[in-house]
Amino acid sequence: MGPLEPSSGRQSISPTSSGRVSPISRKWTTTDEPPSKDKAFRRYASGVERSLSLFDTALQEWADYISFLGRLLKSLQAHPPTIVAVPSKAIVAKRLAQCLNPSLPSGVHQKALEVYGYIFSMIGQDVLARDLPLYLPGLSSTLSFASLSVRTPFLDLLEKHLLKLDARSLRPALKALILSVLPGLEEETSEEFERTIKLLDGFKQAVRPSNGVELGPSHNSGDEYFWQCFFLAAITSNGRRLGALAYLIRNLPKLGQTLSSDTVSTNTNGSHKDETAVDPGSLAELVTSPEPGLLLRCFAAGLADEQLLIQRGFLDLLVTHLPLHSHVLQKRVKTEDLELLIAAAAGVVGRRDMSLNRRLWTWLLGPEPASHENDGLESPRSVAADPLGSQSASRTHYFEEYGLQPLTRALLKMIERDSTNPVERARPFRICLSLMDRWEIGGLVVPDIFLPVVNSVRKYKDQAISKADFSEVLRSASVFFDGVESGLIWGELVGLIAQAVGRGKLAITERTDKLSLVNFIIAHFNVREEEMLVIHAPLTTLTVLTMMEDAKEMEEISRLALSVAVDLIDLIPERAFQTRPSTSQSTATTPDGEAIRLISNDEILRKIKAFYVEDQGNLDVVPPPFSSRDVSELLMRGCGSITSQSLSDSVSSADAGMKTKLMVMMLSKIPKVESLDVAKMLSSMHNRMAGPSQLPFVVLQSITSLATGLYSTSYLSSSELSILVDPMVRVAWSYISASQPKYHVEAVRCLWQLQTCLSLSNREVESSICSLMLEHDTNGTFAVRDADPGRSFCILWTHTLHDNAIHADRRAAKSSSTEAKNSVRMSGMENYEVMLTRPLFLFLDALMDERTQLFMTVRTWLQSLVGMNKLFNLFVSKFSSFSFLQTISTNSSNFLDGEMRTYIQEDDLDQCLYYLQTFSNILRWSSDNMWAALAENHIPKDASYSNLQRITGHDGEITLLEFFLHVCLRAISGTQDPENANLKPRINKFHRTALTTLHQILLSPYSLRFSDLQLEHLLIDRLYQSLDGPDPFIQVLLLDVVYDSLKIRIASRQLAAPLSPTVEHKRSAGQETTQSLRLSQSIDRAEHHNATRIPSPPASLINCLQAGFAAVSSRPVLDSWVSFLTECLPLYSDTIFQILIPLVETLCAQVEQTFKSLQVTFREPGLDAEGTSAPESTLISLLNGLEHVLARGHDRLLKDEMRTPVIKSPDQPQGFFGNMVSNVFTSEAPQARSATANNRLTVLLSFQDAVRICFLIWSWGGHDGSYQDSDSSASFNYTSLRMRNRARRLLEHLFAAEGLECLETVVEIWQKSSDSESEAKSTVVFNLLHVLDGSRPKHTIPAIFDAIYSRTNPFALDPGRKSTLTSSLSDTDLVTFLVDYARSLEDDAMDEIWTDCMTFLKDLLTNPFPHRQTLPSLLEFAAILGEKADNTNFGEQRKMRRDLGDLFLRLLTAIFTTRPMGFSENSSDPDDRSTSAAAKPLTRSDDVVGILASIAPNLPKILVESDRVLAASNTISTSVIGPTFKSRLFPDNVSKSTLVLLYQLSRLPNTQKAWKKDLGDAFNDAKFFSSPVALVESDWLPLLKQWSISDKERMPELLSRMLAPATAGIVFGVGATSARLEADRKTQLNLRRMATLILATMDDNFVADLPTLQEKVVELLPATTTSSPSSTTRADIYLLLRVLVLKTSAVHLATLWPIINSELHTAISSIVSPDHSAASDTYNNTSVLQACKLLDTLICIAPDDFQLHEWLFITDTIDAVYRPSYFHPIALADELSEELGSTASGSAIHTEASAMQASRSSTRRPLIGSGGISDEGNWERKDELVAKVLRPFFGQLSIYAFESTYSMGAPDLEACKADLLKDLFDERSIVKAL
Repeated sequence: MGPLEPSSGRQSISPTSSGRVSPISRKWTTTDEPPSKDKAFRRYASGVERSLSLFDTALQEWADYISFLGRLLKSLQAHPPTIVAVPSKAIVAKRLAQCLNPSLPSGVHQKALEVYGYIFSMIGQDVLARDLPLYLPGLSSTLSFASLSVRTPFLDLLEKHLLKLDARSLRPALKALILSVLPGLEEETSEEFERTIKLLDGFKQAVRPSNGVELGPSHNSGDEYFWQCFFLAAITSNGRRLGALAYLIRNLPKLGQTLSSDTVSTNTNGSHKDETAVDPGSLAELVTSPEPGLLLRCFAAGLADEQLLIQRGFLDLLVTHLPLHSHVLQKRVKTEDLELLIAAAAGVVGRRDMSLNRRLWTWLLGPEPASHENDGLESPRSVAADPLGSQSASRTHYFEEYGLQPLTRALLKMIERDSTNPVERARPFRICLSLMDRWEIGGLVVPDIFLPVVNSVRKYKDQAISKADFSEVLRSASVFFDGVESGLIWGELVGLIAQAVGRGKLAITERTDKLSLVNFIIAHFNVREEEMLVIHAPLTTLTVLTMMEDAKEMEEISRLALSVAVDLIDLIPERAFQTRPSTSQSTATTPDGEAIRLISNDEILRKIKAFYVEDQGNLDVVPPPFSSRDVSELLMRGCGSITSQSLSDSVSSADAGMKTKLMVMMLSKIPKVESLDVAKMLSSMHNRMAGPSQLPFVVLQSITSLATGLYSTSYLSSSELSILVDPMVRVAWSYISASQPKYHVEAVRCLWQLQTCLSLSNREVESSICSLMLEHDTNGTFAVRDADPGRSFCILWTHTLHDNAIHADRRAAKSSSTEAKNSVRMSGMENYEVMLTRPLFLFLDALMDERTQLFMTVRTWLQSLVGMNKLFNLFVSKFSSFSFLQTISTNSSNFLDGEMRTYIQEDDLDQCLYYLQTFSNILRWSSDNMWAALAENHIPKDASYSNLQRITGHDGEITLLEFFLHVCLRAISGTQDPENANLKPRINKFHRTALTTLHQILLSPYSLRFSDLQLEHLLIDRLYQSLDGPDPFIQVLLLDVVYDSLKIRIASRQLAAPLSPTVEHKRSAGQETTQSLRLSQSIDRAEHHNATRIPSPPASLINCLQAGFAAVSSRPVLDSWVSFLTECLPLYSDTIFQILIPLVETLCAQVEQTFKSLQVTFREPGLDAEGTSAPESTLISLLNGLEHVLARGHDRLLKDEMRTPVIKSPDQPQGFFGNMVSNVFTSEAPQARSATANNRLTVLLSFQDAVRICFLIWSWGGHDGSYQDSDSSASFNYTSLRMRNRARRLLEHLFAAEGLECLETVVEIWQKSSDSESEAKSTVVFNLLHVLDGSRPKHTIPAIFDAIYSRTNPFALDPGRKSTLTSSLSDTDLVTFLVDYARSLEDDAMDEIWTDCMTFLKDLLTNPFPHRQTLPSLLEFAAILGEKADNTNFGEQRKMRRDLGDLFLRLLTAIFTTRPMGFSENSSDPDDRSTSAAAKPLTRSDDVVGILASIAPNLPKILVESDRVLAASNTISTSVIGPTFKSRLFPDNVSKSTLVLLYQLSRLPNTQKAWKKDLGDAFNDAKFFSSPVALVESDWLPLLKQWSISDKERMPELLSRMLAPATAGIVFGVGATSARLEADRKTQLNLRRMATLILATMDDNFVADLPTLQEKVVELLPATTTSSPSSTTRADIYLLLRVLVLKTSAVHLATLWPIINSELHTAISSIVSPDHSAASDTYNNTSVLQACKLLDTLICIAPDDFQLHEWLFITDTIDAVYRPSYFHPIALADELSEELGSTASGSAIHTEASAMQASRSSTRRPLIGSGGISDEGNWERKDELVAKVLRPFFGQLSIYAFESTYSMGAPDLEACKADLLKDLFDERSIVKAL
């Protein structure tokens, strides 16, 4: 039933009249009749009262109850003949109800029924009718527990007295009467079954109006009200549904009309034949008026019952009495209600029970045709038994007509529910799967629900809480998916694609959504069955490609559609395109191949649509629209068309890569076809590469893959491919530009992919590269060779030698999107000579002419060459091929044995001369590394080894250097023929070159001249000017001459011996020696031996250096600048500290700028148009320079400090730091002189700058890798790794030199990243420390200790270990870092740091006061040590663990002795500290409680022995918990951390004594109930639960404190009031404590204490306004009862119902009592409000037994909504509503709103509270309470309860609990003491 709407006979608000014509007296609710003046009556009444008084005093055993009832009966029988009234009837009724307690024996029940019978006989029908609300509640639950001997007298009582009452009296109680009788119908074989049926029929007749029309023997048109009440009873009472089912089977009218005779006829059994004469419409009216939804909800509740028998019974009822075709279901009820019923019926398939499923199929498919074979419902005839299918056809037609639409809608609604619970989410999928068992149903339903099911799974992927939840839902959906016909699945996929890509007005977002759904299906479901792969997937791909030819304007959609096509082609096996024998396909195959190539796109789509839409894609019925050969042709035609289009269109190149990938995949799978327009494709590639603008890289990749793919599948001839080689190499070359590092790796791979296709013997790629390198060169006198081709070649060389095809393809399986998966690319590393030999020599030719730019490039390249041995191997192979060098016989083993060779004309001397000259040039510019490579690398033995032996004279392995030496020897050993004069100049040149080369190998001379010219000033100025010049390479030449002039200047003034030749080496650009930080120790011996000071260089030099590093023009030659700087630094031996900071600042600024530029390059898509000119080599050069500067400065500092005398003070403390083992962190001398101290500060500030910039570089490429442009991922990985490694090496050297200061800088970086809450960055700091060699834990941990002591107690430290405190770090920052660092360490690291840590902690504890701020964090550090040691074998040493335990306990004690107020100050802050601990670690050092809370669970691991754990618990409890709970600020000072700490302590074994008393004190504190509700719910309740588990005496102890109200003693005056208030306060607090304990524990936890608790409640209820405690405690009693109702099973509450009923009546009725009357005073405003909330909670939860009494408080029948004209309320709420005048318009609106809310809500919640009527406020005035809460509450309650029932939602227990907690912890309602 939906929201309330005006309809005939239905009211949505309270009745319009506030008065009554003939009100029913409710005097029994408040007071009894006034005593008569008749003496006989008074005697009679006093006798009854005496009998009643026995109940409170004399009842000990069950026999006493019988005795009491006997006395009561006798006193009632003694009534005077003229008086038939019952004195104190309310108490009599209450006591009789209490005697019908299920726990008492049946004898007591029989005696109680006897007394009831006598009273009913005595008072007569009229009085009984009036007092029915008084007596019926006690009787109504009898049958649910009655024994056989009790049932008969109970039924007698109902038949004899209640059946005879008038309809008006029975009408309000009808639902309760039905519920009370239903338990008698649960066993059909029992003796009372028929009698109970008749009794129920009797009540039906009793409430029947006199004007009803008979409808057959057992029905009357006036039975509508009975049936509506019956359905409500069946809906709400689970426990009595079996009886309801039995009655329905007997008496529910059959509602199905007969179907037409030629199809099927309705089955009717004999007992109901007479009903056929009755108008079915009248019978339908009978059970559906006024609210048809109740009938369906009754069935829905039965079908959802937990008992299988009940479900089966209701299904049988559906089949026999409520068939799907009935007018009731098809016409009378709302569509939503029919969907509700069908959803409930379909839900039974979840049971997997065949008996249920058979009945469901019968109901959905309609009655079976009449047949003698028909076995009825239990065994429906199978469809297979009907050969002609007429039966199944008729039944399918029946379902299609009556059930298909509602079932589909119901399933769709279930699917659309966005539940996050995986079981709930998967339920509709499982139902759908089971429905598919019957093809008649599944075949019709599945097409409509298939896509919603898949879409629901896709949405759940984002909503699921965990992957496991999603997997469970996906598993259920996959089983359903696998059951669906493949034709239907692919038909839906084709439909989605058609909507997304085809013509139409759909928005882009909707189209995108449909394509992403297709992707989701392909990715997550099984679409790999043979039929799918071979038939459907190719057709779907064809659809995509055909539509894409027409959808060119939507780029985003095209891209998504392409990805779908790629995924599909990836799935399809090659066999799908092989020509198969045409069997089923014969009719669809086009005989003419030419015709299929000419078919239009529209025709293709029309055929595919017809196949999937009209024929359902069913291959058993029709063949596919195209044969495999046709599909191959059409696919290639379509794909070729869009590929050609994308290549020829210069604008939309974004998707060219994807289209080409698709084409290449197809080429690899589809056999060669005729329809592919290769000529057009070739033309497109040509035209695209010939375009004026630069080709996007993705297009180059595409063309490469496409060309190689077409060639390998024979579409292109070798000559056609050759035409493409040159333009392709040209484009790839443009991407190997040195200033643009983005696509280097990918471009080189493209070239090798092309070379692989051409084979090893083809040198066309090499030829193209050569022509590109020479393209812009000018030879002759004014030769010009540009540097760019050479720099590009360097990159080609580097990446070729790094190219291992197998590994590369494995790494780039995803990234290299255009490479076909089945092609195997040859490795550049193995075959480099095929592509690079000739270009290499062209490149090296530049060394012959120093005037060209290219010369500088080659020279720089040689300094940092990758693969030197590869380079020299080429020379070896060339030299080995010259026969005139092979002058030694193969038998000889001595190179001196070579014969003198006379050169002749045929000897190719020019070629050999060329190679020698080139080699000489290389040596001229070689680096130390190159000399090392020549000296250490051996020539491998291969086929040409015999040639080598004839050159060298060695038969073993020889080194490269030795080989080249031999080559030179062989070359000069040849002589010339005197007769052949033409050879003379050639041979002379050949010899000169060989000798020069030999001289380079053996010696490198130098000399000093031109000392008097002072060239340095002029040349420095010229160098300065060159920074603005256009050609950067001029700078290199200038740097050489500047340095030469500086050397001359120094040499001219030196008196000592000349410098050692080892220093005079040529500078190596890019040199990265690991010893560079000690470089200054090995240079310039003059500093050590010569007293003469080296003159400082000109002042302009340092400015020039700064300008040079900062200038953009110097970038290409930066290595030369760095080398120049390195060689100039020794000249500044005396003034190094003056130039250190300016140089370091300049270098750091340039490093940062270059690094940012490099970051931008790789982050932005495409290439930067302006060109950033920031290759990684620039950065490495700058870092090299920075390293040299820092090394020189630091070494000079150490020398200065060594000259300073060390002064030791005699009283220097020799503690831990005096005797700790010295490690790599350097020590420093005392800062005796200010000059040395200043110099040290200068060096350290420079070090800090360097550490920061290196950290920035090192952290690149790790966590931010996902932000980079994916196209250049390989190049990015290469570059970032190289940068990180270089930064790491520099950091290692810095740490080795000044470990402590560098570590403090790193801690500062970590601190700032923690402040900014950048979790990733602070983790990077630890990652860095873990990878640096110099910062292993055994070095880092002592250094942190040094840093801490430097700040807390520096005098305890050796002077050499103190920090200079240049970092702005406090001791708390360092200790916080120590904690997090220790946590990040591997467990095994404990071994190497344990001793240092123990010594530190011991030393610190000898004087903990300086460390008082950091002690909590140090405690956490000790705890981490214990936890980690516990995980290792190292931690098994008992003594070691015992030492740690001792230190831990001493630290714990020290915390509270050094700063006793710390924790209390901290915990007085009521903010939640749990989050701050995680989010801001630096504030954590003060959070003692938070730290202890995190440590507490691990105390057994840390302390090992239980007595130590107990000692720690006691300390924590005494120092933290106790003072916190005893503070005057309690409970405001209790933080979440405190409670977490206490909870963790409570879970430790054997520590109860430590915390139990503190918790007990807090719980018993009067201020406990002012705690914040959120904190109570999250932390106090779990804590109290733990407490009650460990201490079973809590509840008995609280109960023992409860005292009965007393009136003796003083009753007037201040003393009396004060005593009463104190008693009230104590009682209220104890009641709330009991309620809180019950709420905190599990359900039914205190069932054993329930009798005592009930006894105490009964004692407190008689309290008056003057007793002590007084009636003020009433509200708290109701709170306790609310808790009991929430947390106790209904079966245990039986004895409480009489008390609850009586109290609720009295309390709620007191609202209308006059002011200052006894009732008004006894029940104050709070009590009344709590009584209403108790009633509200009971109606919301609706326990079975309470439903028997519900009618006393609300109208629980259909009259709540559809009120008859003669209706007068008997329910308390409705009566009060009228008396309070709730017909105000505001209330009406309120009613409508709450009823609508109830009908829409999925759960039932109380009416008062959040979401309903607000109870916020201070209700001191009664009129306010009535107006704002009570009047709307009573006005809405009945209708709200009805709507909640109608909505069939489950009770929202969490909402009830939340409201209850809010009331319990509302301190305003607790009495304040005077």
